[in-house]
Amino acid sequence: MEFKNLFESFNQNGKLVLSDKLFSLRFGELCFNEHPDFEGVFLKHIITSKQTNGMFSYHLVKIEPNKKIGEHIHKNQFETHEIIAGNGVCVNNGTEIIYRPGIISILEKNTPHKIIAGDNGLYIFAKFIPALC
Repeated sequence: MEFKNLFESFNQNGKLVLSDKLFSLRFGELCFNEHPDFEGVFLKHIITSKQTNGMFSYHLVKIEPNKKIGEHIHKNQFETHEIIAGNGVCVNNGTEIIYRPGIISILEKNTPHKIIAGDNGLYIFAKFIPALC
């Protein structure tokens, strides 16, 4: 339960500040959206291509216990996962990476990967370069 509380604190109290544009946004002001393709996966779009001219995007990802993001490829984006809470496994180009708080994983563009949440669910801060959306 402690891990989930850490995520909820990040989710509700986190803040994005872009000082050069005087842009400030509290994560708690945004809603989670259901992932269009994967059941039990929810996304909160922290910053999108609209604010960054397509250069990068940041997203909070919540995967319910024992649910998954099935294998897929991002043809044009590098993707970074920072694990905030929970546990699971990422299979990146056939290699298993154990996901637990404190792990940072970089996924190269055009590389097949999938993510499977463990019994506690999985909470990820995902970053895409260039922007995913």
